[in-house]
Amino acid sequence: MSTLDPALIQLLQRAESLVARLDALLPSPHHAAVTEPDWSASVAFRYRKRTSAAWATGWLEPVRHVALIRYADLQEVDTQKERFARNLAQFVAGKTANNVLLSGARGTGKSSLVKAGLHAHADQGLRLIEVDKADMIDLPDLIELVSERPERFIIFCDDLSFDEGEPGYKALKSILDGTVSASGDNVMIIATSNRRHLLPEYHSDNKTYKHTADGELHPGEVVEEKISLSERFGQWISFYPFTQDEYLAIVAQWLQHFGLPDTAMDAARPEALIWALERGSRSGRVAYQFARDYAGRAPSGAQHV
Repeated sequence: MSTLDPALIQLLQRAESLVARLDALLPSPHHAAVTEPDWSASVAFRYRKRTSAAWATGWLEPVRHVALIRYADLQEVDTQKERFARNLAQFVAGKTANNVLLSGARGTGKSSLVKAGLHAHADQGLRLIEVDKADMIDLPDLIELVSERPERFIIFCDDLSFDEGEPGYKALKSILDGTVSASGDNVMIIATSNRRHLLPEYHSDNKTYKHTADGELHPGEVVEEKISLSERFGQWISFYPFTQDEYLAIVAQWLQHFGLPDTAMDAARPEALIWALERGSRSGRVAYQFARDYAGRAPSGAQHV
């Protein structure tokens, strides 16, 4: 059996050393090198990422037209609104505050509440960065990017849920350990989700519960793992489906918002109920969509917003 020429072996070794050095310099395809944006371009940014087999790069894209929603626009969620607004005001003021999970029924105003909070405090230096769940693995890099900025930042993930084993799950879990402190920490994590514990729940999970001798019921490891992420959010705000009266109150509020007189609700009521019935939901989103349609069909006086 022939042996390799010593000169060739030395050349291969040098090539391997060079490749190792290049690998150390290039960003990982899983973790992106984040480019700093023009912070004056907007009060809200979206995190974007481009990935190849060997590298990844991320950047913050300014949102040119930020949705204008006020706390007063959100009806029938007064308790949730009060808790959220108080916690956010503490954070903006540099006081201790908690990361927030808004969970519950779809279309009940979870995302709108975050936008209203941004509008309320943008003049005080509050900024928002929206991150997709697939990019949660880059959270440490984003937090490092803004750590020296004078503004206060919401890192926002809308409609968050994980399938088991997704890489962003562990990154978020690690970041969420502890509360947002006033000692130089200018980032708050806010997420919305239709899943109470952010992970899929199965009937088979119930089999892991254990009964103790004193009759107490304790969850097994599978359930504990699913609860462990959601409980790391210091403030947990739940939203519930609206009753018919609550739905109609939201419709009336949006009709007024679009410029129709108070008396318009009397005529709109039957159509609003049919609209909700056809969609199988009495959510705030459905109420808003009906009001836009009804106001658009009004002969005069409605404002298109």
